[in-house]
Amino acid sequence: MTRTLLAAASAVALLALGACGQGGGANQTRDGIWAAGSSTVFPFATRVAENFSRTAGGAAPRVESLGTGGGIKAFCQGVGPTTPDIANASRPMKASEFAECQKNGVTEIVEIKIGYDGIVVATARNGGSFDLRLQDLYLALAKEVPGEGGAFVANPATTWNQVNPGLPAQRIQVYGPPPTSGTRDAFLELGMAPGAERIPALAALSESDEDRFETLAHTLREDNAWIDSGENDNAIVQTLTRTPGSLGVFGFSFLEQNMDTVKAETIDGIAPSVETIADGSYPLARSLYIYVKKQHVGVIPGLEQFVMEFMSEASAGRGGYLQDRGLVPLPAEELAAQRAVANALTPMSAPAN
Repeated sequence: MTRTLLAAASAVALLALGACGQGGGANQTRDGIWAAGSSTVFPFATRVAENFSRTAGGAAPRVESLGTGGGIKAFCQGVGPTTPDIANASRPMKASEFAECQKNGVTEIVEIKIGYDGIVVATARNGGSFDLRLQDLYLALAKEVPGEGGAFVANPATTWNQVNPGLPAQRIQVYGPPPTSGTRDAFLELGMAPGAERIPALAALSESDEDRFETLAHTLREDNAWIDSGENDNAIVQTLTRTPGSLGVFGFSFLEQNMDTVKAETIDGIAPSVETIADGSYPLARSLYIYVKKQHVGVIPGLEQFVMEFMSEASAGRGGYLQDRGLVPLPAEELAAQRAVANALTPMSAPAN
């Protein structure tokens, strides 16, 4: 299908959707691009929007920080001007989310990896130092931990040195993102679950009862040892400076912007840096994504050009303006591959899980 035919088909789809009442009404239109989702991707998308607005003119793109889950939910509600064109995500789209998109008529989704980020566990710069192991994260923050006789019990630890004698004798108090956040999802997948697997009782459970293991590894405490702190990572950073002895969980890009007030703790002896995140040696490294609604291309003015600006060498390349904001760039070969996906607008396949 040529680009002209695609635009025509998309326009027909949008008008039909509005006529059916699913897109907010046939008379509703939207000129500007709309991206919503991850608080981690938010500063990168905002920077691209600023540059795009200066060079392309027209309506300034709208970028919202709703959390990865919130952004994908809005994105998957349907096709039309009352739904976002782009979902920003700090984890891959889930199979259940993809299915919801398909059910609501969002049938062509383009998945583009934009770069890397790391999840940091940080303290105020004048606070004590922690050399955390992955199992320390689980033993300190899981709702239930192994007890006597093979049973799992409510987590009794109140201080870090009860978890690991090598850690400070400070109260366990960790501020982190809520369940809608991709940062939280990634923290559970990259930190809590691998930490649980290092504990013999849980390693055995992962072999005998995978569902039970997943529940234990992905359920955080609800007794104020872990405190949900909203989608704004900068708010967590500010909380650390006001709450002596507390720790925070947030994206590496926010660490780089606040090095004068907070510091990252090591995980398994490795500190987060551009190098350790890019080579995967930092245990809490992750990929960042944008998801593009192909049915809006040719209908929402400038959408295709915005995506290409996001993936340009000046933006996402090594030394680009997004690296200045804290994005860890993809290697040149991988960036070229992702740019090809963006240029061709190649729809993704259904995720495995």
